[in-house]
Amino acid sequence: MTTEEMRVVRTREATKSAYQALPDGTARAAVLTMGALHDGHAALIRSARSAVGEDGHVTVTIFVNPLQFLAGEDLGRYPRTSKADIDVCAQEGADLVLVPPVGVVYRDGEPSVTVDPGPLGTLLEGAMRPGHFRGMLTVVHKLLGITGADLTFFGEKDYQQLVLVRRMVADLDLPVRVVGVPTARDDDGLALSTRNGYLTDEQRVHARVVPRAVIAGREAARRGADATEVLAAARSELKGDDVVADYVVVTDPDLGPAPESGPARLLVAVRVGDVRLLDNCALDLGSSA
Repeated sequence: MTTEEMRVVRTREATKSAYQALPDGTARAAVLTMGALHDGHAALIRSARSAVGEDGHVTVTIFVNPLQFLAGEDLGRYPRTSKADIDVCAQEGADLVLVPPVGVVYRDGEPSVTVDPGPLGTLLEGAMRPGHFRGMLTVVHKLLGITGADLTFFGEKDYQQLVLVRRMVADLDLPVRVVGVPTARDDDGLALSTRNGYLTDEQRVHARVVPRAVIAGREAARRGADATEVLAAARSELKGDDVVADYVVVTDPDLGPAPESGPARLLVAVRVGDVRLLDNCALDLGSSA
């Protein structure tokens, strides 16, 4: 699809008009982003396109959500690359790109009713960034309502976000299926993230310990390790004066306590300089390959 064929809109009314023109029963997918699109976002759009087929409809939203930035986090620093983002959407087969101003999403200013993430929103990233998940879930709920999607796609790189969106959809009976897409990685193994652009060349070298820690933990699990041994293997890789681990944990797939054996998740968050990086992987504890 070309940028001329793809429709770019900024309002609820234009979005609704685009959907009204679709044949009845058209499968609709939404990919919700904050822009600054990279290959990881492109993979989400490709997954959406594949899921609904050529006869389906794919919407990408680009909205830098002020509600999920905390005090001291520089909302103004977040990169805005609208033209390049729209080009990516066209290249990957999106049908519609919604780029709403803040006043379109939050019509009456900051909402007085928001989505509470519950206890899960206070753990891990929630503990590091209190209030972040409330803002994230609130805007996801609103954008799913605006797009009326049957399917929505989130990357596994931000695993806690994916789990919380699935929990919200289940608990609030939202008529949408949440699809997780495997983490996209750069040539050096680093999980693709907008935050990577903040790293200096030297910090980028230090950051390579993050995917190495994830690989070490996964390989330990494949040898039959339990959670404690997986954690030891992962932490052994997190070395360097410029690398500080915020957390290295093993949980069950829903972020509950680590099981003694079976499916689990290793999650790693580190700071390299003032840049926070996240990574994770699926595990099968206590079952040697």
